[in-house]
This record gives sequence, C-alpha cells and structure tokens, in this order.
Amino acid sequence: MIKPTSSNTPSKIKNSYRWFPYFRDCIGAIDGTHVTSKVRRSMSAAFRGRKHHTRQNVLASVDFDTRFTYVLAGWEGSAHDASILSDNLTRPDRLQIPEGKFYLGDAGYACRPGILPPFRKPRYHLNEFSPRNRP
Repeated sequence: MIKPTSSNTPSKIKNSYRWFPYFRDCIGAIDGTHVTSKVRRSMSAAFRGRKHHTRQNVLASVDFDTRFTYVLAGWEGSAHDASILSDNLTRPDRLQIPEGKFYLGDAGYACRPGILPPFRKPRYHLNEFSPRNRP
C-alpha cells in the first residue's frame, strides 16, 4: 500500500544539526525510472528510450524511510522526467506537495515550488560526506 508522507519534519533531519537548517521542510525525493515493458508494435517507437528495449518512464516519490509515497506509471520511455512531472501536477490525482514543503529532485527537473533540484555546475567535495567527517 502506498501512502502519502506526513508533512512533519523527518526525525533523521530534525535530529541532525548538519541537515536541519537546510532540509527542515523537505519531505522526500522524486525521480523517474525506466522499467522494461511490452507494448503493441504500433506503439513501440514511442516507448523506445535511449536503449533498444521498450520501456515505461515511471515517476516515483519516496520519503526518508525509503518508502514509496507516490507512483505514476505508463509514460513512454522517450518522455522526459520534467514533462511527466508538469503533466502530473495538473491532474486531479496528482502528487500532493503541502504548502511550504518540497521534494528533492535530480537535474532533470526545473526549480519550481515544491521541487528542489541541485544547483547547476557546483563542484561537490565528496570527501566532506565521508564517514570520518560525520558528527
């Protein structure tokens, strides 16, 4: 059973002095993933992504306990994540993003209310996130 997430700040963020100031209003992450599918031959061109197999692009959101909170399947493999999200936000059964809260997205999404993608072109220092640098 897929349930929408609570709009409360997750304890993993609330109890972290490193993450709380930046992610206190974050309720999860959102992304698209490609799933192999079988479709009618007449529709196969639209469902063919970068690889040679027919695929569906599935939009999904997860909370901080890695539980699915929303899934939208059925889009062609050639569809871009941002197009799927834009269409989704106009549907009556859309992904519900509470006012003042946001999901983390990847670089395939534009910055918009409720979605926070990474900044373009920063150089992240992965050694800052190694286990020895954690509190």
